[in-house]
Amino acid sequence: MKIVFLGTGGSVPTKDRNHISIALIYEGEIILLDCGEGTQRQMIKAKLSMMKVSKIFISHFHGDHFLGLFGLIQSMSFFGRNKPLYIFGPKGIDKIVEIARELSIYEINFDIIPVEIYDGFSLEEKSYRIICKKVDHSIETYAIIFEEKKGRGIDKEKIKSLGIKPGPWLRELKEGKTIVYNGKIITPDMVLGEEKKGIRVVYTSDTRPTNVIANYIKDSILIHDATFDDSLRLEAYQKYHSTAKQAAEIARRFNARHLFLIHISSRYKDVSYLEDEAKKIFENTTAARDLMVVEIVKDRINIGSMQD
Repeated sequence: MKIVFLGTGGSVPTKDRNHISIALIYEGEIILLDCGEGTQRQMIKAKLSMMKVSKIFISHFHGDHFLGLFGLIQSMSFFGRNKPLYIFGPKGIDKIVEIARELSIYEINFDIIPVEIYDGFSLEEKSYRIICKKVDHSIETYAIIFEEKKGRGIDKEKIKSLGIKPGPWLRELKEGKTIVYNGKIITPDMVLGEEKKGIRVVYTSDTRPTNVIANYIKDSILIHDATFDDSLRLEAYQKYHSTAKQAAEIARRFNARHLFLIHISSRYKDVSYLEDEAKKIFENTTAARDLMVVEIVKDRINIGSMQD
C-alpha cells in the first residue's frame, strides 16, 4: 500500500499546495480520494498513470474537492482509455458525471459509472472494502474508510477439537466453503478464527471534530482536516472545519497509528507550527505536503517524497 498526497491545501491553492486529492495505490490499482483542480498535473509530477485510476471517491461538492474531475476525464479520453471509471459521491454525482460528458470536446470512449454514496455505504471488493460515513460539514460530506481484507486463518484448537487433520479441505474451509469430513458437515465458522487485521486508512476531509468515525480509527492511518491552528478554534467551528490540535485529540483518543494533517489554510506559509501544536497531543503526527509518499510495509510506515 502506498499513499500519495497529490494535494494538501485548503479552499485556496498556493504555490506549494494544490487542491485536495489523495491517491491510494493498492495491488496495482489507483483509488483517488477527492479530485481537486490540478489533480492530473500532480499525478504527472508523481509519475502516476491516470489510466490506472479505477475509482474516484468525492467526499463532497465544494469545488476544491471535485473540479479536477473534468480535466482528468478529458485527458483519459484523449489518451484512449477504454476501461470503465467508477465515480462515487453524494447525491447529485450523476449530474456531475453528465456535465463532465457534456463539457468534453473529445469523444469519451469509456464508461463513466456514477455511484451515489450515503451514510454507511460499503463497497466490497475481493481484497478490500471501502466504507463511507457522514461527517459534520456545511454540506453533505463523507469520510472515506479503506480497509484491507486479510481473511481468517485456521484456528488450530478448533480443528483439533473436531478431529480434522491437515489436508486440502482446510484450504476449502479457509476460502469460505462448507465441506463434509468423515460424514460430518463442517462450516468455515466452525474452524476459522477472527479476521486478521489489515491496513486501514481513514480519510476525513472538511469536518468539525466528530465521533462518527471513532470505531474505525484504532490502528489506522488517519488523514484529517487541520485547516486552522487552535487559536482559531471558534472560526474553525463556524466554518465547519477542525484545528490541528483537534485532529490530534481525535487521533489520541481513538488510538490512531499515525495522523496526517491536510486541508491546510493558505494563511500558513510554514506548517511546522501546526505540526508542533498537534505533536504535543499526539506524537505520531505529520503535516502532509504535496507529493509526499507514505509506504506501508508490514509494521513500518516509510515517509518520503516524489521530489526527494
